[in-house]
Amino acid sequence: MGAIFSTNITPSIRYGIGAWSEAEFRQALTEGRRRDGALLWPAMPYSAYSGMSESDLHALWIYFRYGVAPIEHSAPETRLDFPFNWRGVMWIWNQRYLKVPVPIAPVVTPEQKRGYYLVEVLGHCSACHSPRDALQGEVSDHRFSGASVAGWHAPNITADPISGIGDWRDDELMNYLRHGHAPGKGSASGGMAEAVSYSLRWLNDDDLRAMVSYLRLIPAQHDARDRQAAWRYAGNADAPLSASSRAGETLWRSACAICHRDDGAGSMEGRFPTLRHNTTSGANRPDNLVMTILEGTRRQNGQAESVMPAFGHKLNDQQIADLTNYVRTRFGQGDQAQPVSAAFVAQQREGGEKPLLLRALPWLTGGIVVLVILITGGWLWRRTQRARDHQ
Repeated sequence: MGAIFSTNITPSIRYGIGAWSEAEFRQALTEGRRRDGALLWPAMPYSAYSGMSESDLHALWIYFRYGVAPIEHSAPETRLDFPFNWRGVMWIWNQRYLKVPVPIAPVVTPEQKRGYYLVEVLGHCSACHSPRDALQGEVSDHRFSGASVAGWHAPNITADPISGIGDWRDDELMNYLRHGHAPGKGSASGGMAEAVSYSLRWLNDDDLRAMVSYLRLIPAQHDARDRQAAWRYAGNADAPLSASSRAGETLWRSACAICHRDDGAGSMEGRFPTLRHNTTSGANRPDNLVMTILEGTRRQNGQAESVMPAFGHKLNDQQIADLTNYVRTRFGQGDQAQPVSAAFVAQQREGGEKPLLLRALPWLTGGIVVLVILITGGWLWRRTQRARDHQ
């Protein structure tokens, strides 16, 4: 498909948005349309931002105009394969998906209304936590039930007590949103760690409580594969280790135990989190554990920073599969954990399983080519027949 790069949005006249008007800025944020009229790709969540208040839009404009220093160089150019490089196709996408987010449940209190605005509009949480359909729009019937994003799995955050966050206390959710860590529940990595570091940790208590109050309204959606909440698993020290897990144990002791301890208990008040009672090691899906090993994590927690180095360049696919299998057996689901293969790790290295649209693209392209050939051939045949009839 290719790569989409974010653009320079500093007030640089030449490379950024310094020559834009406030109306053009609002148009980009809420309609997905650039200054020159070209349509943006929905990697920029303009469908969620379409619900922003006038005062917030103006405040953002003032900030970018006067509070950000201009950077005088261009961003890398986005390069997408056909047909994704044709911006005109976004007109069709916008007709179906560009709309102000609808509250997932009735919001009555001022706190719930504020929570809706923070979760659905400014935070656009559903953009990561909701599965996508064939056209990469959110599946409305399963919003917030979890989805894969660039190899990571944004988990189910509905009210289900097993698959979702229904059994998390309010203070645990607030702690997770502010610090990216809730003792006995889990720690944020990947995109969620970025959200905490650059955004959520700056919210005040009232806003965090408002977000939690809205999250509590999301109807439960249960995954039948989940036997109990992921954070409840504490591993099994007596479970027999497979050959892969035994190889992973050696890697664990040489690379991981120095921070997470031999028993996986962690250290330094969660900066090196426990792997027992942890949603990453106890989840049915190994995606986030594999991605954390591959890419590491960096998360700002107030004045402190939690850092885990990436091992993707040091360990091969089989070694990461072995290490994952050991962690899931010893500290996660024990002997119930499904084994992870080197092939799965290789897939995660490349950004995870490709969406249906991308998997089907070669067939669709081939079908279009065949269709064009058939139409052209039919047209030439009819033209030849008409020429013969006139002879």
